[in-house]
Amino acid sequence: NPQVVAPAFNPDTPAGTPSLFPLLFVTIACGAISGFHSLVGSGTTAKQIDKETDERLVGYGGAVGEGMLALAAIIAVSAGFASLGDWQAVYTKFGAGGITAFVEGGAAIVSNGLGFSHEFAATLLAVMAILFAGTTMDTGVRLQRYIVQEWGNIYNIPILTNNFVATLIAVGACIALAFGAGGASGAGGMIIWPLFGTTNQLLAGLTLLVVSLILLKLGRPVWFTLLPMAFLLLVTILALLIQLWHFFSIGNWLLVVMDILILIAATMVALEAMGAFMRERQRLAATARGAE
Repeated sequence: NPQVVAPAFNPDTPAGTPSLFPLLFVTIACGAISGFHSLVGSGTTAKQIDKETDERLVGYGGAVGEGMLALAAIIAVSAGFASLGDWQAVYTKFGAGGITAFVEGGAAIVSNGLGFSHEFAATLLAVMAILFAGTTMDTGVRLQRYIVQEWGNIYNIPILTNNFVATLIAVGACIALAFGAGGASGAGGMIIWPLFGTTNQLLAGLTLLVVSLILLKLGRPVWFTLLPMAFLLLVTILALLIQLWHFFSIGNWLLVVMDILILIAATMVALEAMGAFMRERQRLAATARGAE
């Protein structure tokens, strides 16, 4: 049983550490809720399960598994140190570890726990990191293709419904971002990475909105999805405002423009949520009066 030596709240934070609220909730993208998973559930999982009743085991079981992984990650960064001083020595700078810390730290755990050599364990962890990125990229591109095809159906543009055309657009957009914005290094995606968390949780809020409306139509309780939706929209909008000021102060105009666009989208989602619930409540009230 590893002893947790990390403080519950660390008042002596390294320079550059962002505020706990609301940025914590848009920085940690998984473990509790993630908007990307809603796209995976509708675009990939729904096409792979045998029958609809399997969704509970796959969806809920996967969420519980990811929550356990999140707890394991918390234990990994808060326990296993001989003293608080040792913990503070490791976490002296914000964001200094990067992928190297994951590979080297994970290799130390695997090497000491399973008896493998450090070189083999480091290679194993490096392959795992690459697989995480590879599978995420594969799923993401596939979902982009689905979205492009849905645009074709919604706006009656037949060419967009073609598998090859939709795939070319999805892959082409990734290439344009990676090499167009990032140059020959292909690191363009990292330019907009700071906004990933906010867009991800905005999508999670939109997903909870859809689920809440479905529950409302079915006459079931909605507060257990409505309250998290309101919280997500609140922290997302606050985080966008904080990030907007930061991007403006450092002169990153690309992220300023993107932040404003996402902020507009977040506002539209909030307004759509209020409007949709008002319309549905009016419909239910009218139905009840008609039944009388």
